[in-house]
Parts: sequence; C-alpha cells; structure tokens
Amino acid sequence: VLQVKDSACQLHWFTHCVFNAKTAELLSHHQVEIQQKFPKEGWVEQDPKEILKSVHECVERTCEKLQQLNIDITNIKAIGVSNQRETTVVWDKTTGEPLYNKKLVHVTLCVCIKSVDQLILFMFLVWLDLRTQSTVERLLKRIPGKNKSFFKFRTGLPLSTYFSAVKLRWLLDNVEEIREAVDDGRAMFGTIDSWLIWSLTGGKNGGVHCTDVTNASRTMLFNIHSLEWDPELCQFFDIPVEILPKVRSSSEIYGLMKSGALTGVPISGCLGDQSAALVGQMCFQDGQAKNTYGTGCFLLCNTGQKSVFSQHGLLTTIAYKLGRDKPVCYALEGSVAIAGAVVRWLRDNLGIVKTAQEVEKLAAEAGTSYGCYFVPAFSGLYAPYWEPSARGIICGLTQFTNKKHIAFAALEAVCFQTREILDAMNKDCGIPLNQLQVDGGMTNNKVLMQLQSDILCIPVVKPSMPETTALGAAMAAGAAEGVGIWSLNPGDLTAVTCERFEPQINPEESEFRYARWKKAVMKSMGWETSEAPSNGKTKINAGQVLLISQLA
Repeated sequence: VLQVKDSACQLHWFTHCVFNAKTAELLSHHQVEIQQKFPKEGWVEQDPKEILKSVHECVERTCEKLQQLNIDITNIKAIGVSNQRETTVVWDKTTGEPLYNKKLVHVTLCVCIKSVDQLILFMFLVWLDLRTQSTVERLLKRIPGKNKSFFKFRTGLPLSTYFSAVKLRWLLDNVEEIREAVDDGRAMFGTIDSWLIWSLTGGKNGGVHCTDVTNASRTMLFNIHSLEWDPELCQFFDIPVEILPKVRSSSEIYGLMKSGALTGVPISGCLGDQSAALVGQMCFQDGQAKNTYGTGCFLLCNTGQKSVFSQHGLLTTIAYKLGRDKPVCYALEGSVAIAGAVVRWLRDNLGIVKTAQEVEKLAAEAGTSYGCYFVPAFSGLYAPYWEPSARGIICGLTQFTNKKHIAFAALEAVCFQTREILDAMNKDCGIPLNQLQVDGGMTNNKVLMQLQSDILCIPVVKPSMPETTALGAAMAAGAAEGVGIWSLNPGDLTAVTCERFEPQINPEESEFRYARWKKAVMKSMGWETSEAPSNGKTKINAGQVLLISQLA
C-alpha cells in the first residue's frame, strides 16, 4: 500500500507503503511532506494543485519502489480513493483551476497487493479548517425553533459547521470568484475524492465528475434514503444542484487514469476514510464496530441495511455500497474532534515533549494522572454533546502535578471521549459491544491502548496490519465489476492477526475515574459566547470557527 498518513503536526505526510493484501506484509514505504499554513486562528490552508502534484509524484515514486522489488507495475489492476469526507473544493471546469485554494490538509496514497501479479493503488486525502459558525447561526434562524436536528431524518446529520454544505455556503458568500463561476456555469463542487477523480481521469478534457455515497452522505445535501441529492436541501442552502457531482456506489469503475505511469488503469473504488476503515476492519455484520484514532477519533458501528437514528448525539451515515447493484449499508458514528491533536498540542504549544513518542514514555512513567483531568475541547465538544461553547481545561492540579501526569491525563482524555461515544452507541443499538476493534496512528501507543481497555472494561483489539483505511479502499477497488480480483464474500476474506489488550483494573475504579472525567466535562462548557467584547469591537473567536475535518 502507498499511503499518506496523518502526522499530527503542521506537515502533510505522503507515506507510501507497499504490502501484500493476502498476508498484510509491509513490503516498502516512501514519504513526501508538505508544509501547512495557518494564516488565522482555526484556518488551515493548502493549495489543491499542490496536493494533486504530490499525488502524481507519489504514484511515480511508488512505481519506482515496486520496480526495485522486481514487481511489474503493469500488474496494477485498479485504483481506489479514500478521503476525509467533509473536505470541500470548488473548481473551474473550463480551466481545471481551483477557485479557492485554502482547503487541503492531508493526502494519502497507497498501493495494495492482492497477489504479486494483481495490484491495487489507493489514494487517501484529508483536510482541516475552521471558520463557519456564523453561517450556521444565520441558517438556524430560518429553521422552526432553531432546531439543529431539523434535517436529521433526511441526512442523518445535525446542522453544524462540520459538514460540506455549510462550508460551500461560506465559500459562496465570501469568495467572489466562486459566485461568478457558479453564475457562468463554470463551477464544479466536490469533496476531495471528486476533485482527484475528475483531475486524474482527464480534468478539463473529459474528466469524470463523481463521488460515492459515503462522501455524499456527509454534505447535508444528500438524502440517505433515496440516495439522491435532495432538491429541498439544495434550495435551503441555496446551492445549485448543477454544480454537484454524480453520486455512484463505492465500488465500480468511474474512469481511467489519463497520464503517468498508471495510464489506463481504472479508478474503481471510492470510500470516505472512516467507511474505508470499517471495510478494512471487515466489519460487514450488523453490530460490528471500529474506532479510528488519528487527529480526531471516529467510532463507527455497522447497522446493516437499516438506518438507525441516534437519541444520544450520534450521527447516522452511509457505511458503504459495494457495487451498483449492491444494497446500501448504514452506520452510527461518534466523532471526537481532538485525539492525536492533543499530543501535537503538548509538543507544539506547551513544549513539554519533543516527539509524540515521548508522551507515551512520560505517561508510562507516571502510571496515573493523580487526579488531574484534561478535557481537550479546543474546538468545542463533538459527539455526544455537540457543544460549541466548550473550551479545553486541565483541572485537579496540585503542587505535586508534573508534566508526566499531564501526559497521562491527555492520553486518558482520548479514552474517556471514546467511552462517551461508545456508551451512546450501546444505548442506541441496544446490544453492548463485547470488544472494540481499533486502528489509526495512535494505536501504536501501547499505554493508550491499555488505558482504553481499562476505561471501557472490554478488550481492545488492534490488527497487526494497521493500514486498514488503505486496505478498505483497495478491497472496494479490487471487488468492482470489471476488475473482479478481490472477493468480499465472508468465506474468502483473509483472517487478520491481532494484538489484544485486556482490562487490568477493576470496574469500580474505572467508573470512579470516568465519573470524575464527566464532572470535568461539565466544567468545560459555557466558556465561549458570541457576545461582543467590552471595547465594542467585533469579536471573532474560536467559537465562531469550526473544525471542518480531522484525520483518523
């Protein structure tokens, strides 16, 4: 697999990992990094053209790596794309140029080997930016009772700065070039998968403008039951349906690569990153769940062909549709904004560590937080609270508290947040999980994984092959009609070896620590308001900035 990973820092990492999908053996890897820019608080900027250029570079370098391994690149049979679902791009279809270049945070590219003569390429991209709370507040005034859940039974989502429709509305309101392009019929909108597929299949010279159901379901413009763009939602957000991509399944041939070493190879898999991880973890049965630990934290539970609507702050989303004639499957999702990002904060903002690995070492040396609790609500609280007024706090400090205890409390905070969304999921599903399958970069932290098991009071299971997002996109691409080199029948799926973490503390201690955490969460709420400061000047604060998306 050739994959770009979340580095939990201010760089984009393009990590190329080549592995055999039958054995999950890592054969090769390659990295490219790109600097992010932060011009304002909460704004993260990256040129989509630079991302596309890096994708092409990743393809070429990966093909060189494969040739060095004596693997013939002509045996690459399909390409799969996975991306952070809420990322938003608008571009000019006549020139192929993005109309606003302050979007992307992350790109990943992967090559997945089904066998030595049948290869699959996977590309994974992520984006982070915060800025649209005022747009949400204005839209809420048009909804009866200012009910954020007004569209929930069509979209599965609350009205929030998190999703693409609000970001697109912000762009239309604030970027004149985009408004002009829409009026002239030149504009195309898409999440990052759409921008990449269009560009790689020809761009302005006949590129395919499409997305898949998992990405469409995160826009707030898509009806998750009819599987179509919803005219009434488009009217509410005042977004012309003509600029939207065609919605396809997650596993079918969308088009062919038009340039580079892989010219003529079909792009045949497309999944949002969390859906790709669900597939890569082989959670195909009702009630199976996975939790991805990246910059943020994302817990998805497969609910099968039935869309389950949460009463406890979770989202209803499309898990996958693995073929044009295959049924759509749904999932409940809990999203935590800050997971790996808290490690970055300890390093870059507090300066108490120089590397992410030091946090694990410090926490292990402490062995406990000694009553210190950390609520990293840097951008408010996501599931199950959806409370934008919350802000980060560290409480329970004494003269004895040192950086080791804070490091421990930071890791424990990730686990407590996961416990909150798992509790909500158990209530909605009615059947508690008996173990939690995990993936993502933070799962390399053994202290974190043991803490997670202790706090959940259930085993935590980590696959030995950690690149589950890449694997999921590769499976979708290889299983597509017309490619057919990967069977998704349960009996044909390769078993994955796992590392297992069992609870090592008694449930009473776990409940006591969790109750203290909940008390700290309550104290974090209500810190930020939209009121003007006392000097009378307009205030733009972090409460008016939204986390647009994070890496898992």
